[in-house]
Amino acid sequence: MDIKHLQYFIEVSNYNSFSRAANHLFITQPTISKMIKNLETELGVALFDRSRKQLTLTDAGRIILEQAKLIDKAFKNLEMELDNLTGLKKGHIRIGLPPIFDAHHFLKIVGSFHERYPGITFQLVEEGSKKIEENVEKNLLDVGVVVLPTKNELFEHFSFMEENLKLIVHASHPLAEKEEINLAELANESLILFNKDFVLNDRIIFACNSAGFNPHIISESSQRSFIEEMVASKFGVSLLPESICHHLNKHVRSVRVVNPAISWNLGIIWGKNQYFSYAAKEWLQFTKDQLSICYQND
Repeated sequence: MDIKHLQYFIEVSNYNSFSRAANHLFITQPTISKMIKNLETELGVALFDRSRKQLTLTDAGRIILEQAKLIDKAFKNLEMELDNLTGLKKGHIRIGLPPIFDAHHFLKIVGSFHERYPGITFQLVEEGSKKIEENVEKNLLDVGVVVLPTKNELFEHFSFMEENLKLIVHASHPLAEKEEINLAELANESLILFNKDFVLNDRIIFACNSAGFNPHIISESSQRSFIEEMVASKFGVSLLPESICHHLNKHVRSVRVVNPAISWNLGIIWGKNQYFSYAAKEWLQFTKDQLSICYQND
């Protein structure tokens, strides 16, 4: 028995079909049938009930499948560890980014790292902080940029930026010419917020409640550009991080908010008890160093 026998067995059980499993593995059906038959002979049990119209696992097959998956996972972990010894010649890093984040500096860092290690590829996923935390916990992402604080029992993290939110309004809005406003002045305004996948949604509502009013939310979106377009179309007003407000179109103005100011703190998180590849560790240290330089100089 070798690992291929078990991997082919897992595929056949996934598809409940020799032919579909063979197509997925790009091998012939007789080849995979022979491999499974050899495995059954070696183990001394039937793995599949072939008497029915649909291929099904036997009781022994179900037990062996559980163990086969564990062995396959261990083998893949071994392969990853061996890849680490190749000097970062290959690897893949999955990163979650919130759409609200001005990622200019961040993407330059990713580009610089790729120049140094061209064999390492990246998957960049745009989601809200809540979804990013969920996917890092499930090991669907290696790291994620989120609004802090985070769940310290689950994640390691480091903070790299803190700033306040600013009000954005149409250039013709009565508040557009002010240098600053009290948050309570938004009590009668129609607010456009990021949706409930975003921590800022909770933070803005909490700040408004603390200022003595329930915000009138007219719309929610997951896209920063769409929120800006709605404000530019006089659909309502919104609150965005200060760094984003440097890039607004000519029809939109930003105003400082006080009493209270609403701040956000961005950080990178990664799982405490999950496998972290050597490529991801190297990228994380590289990014820590570069982000410290970027935001100290800004």
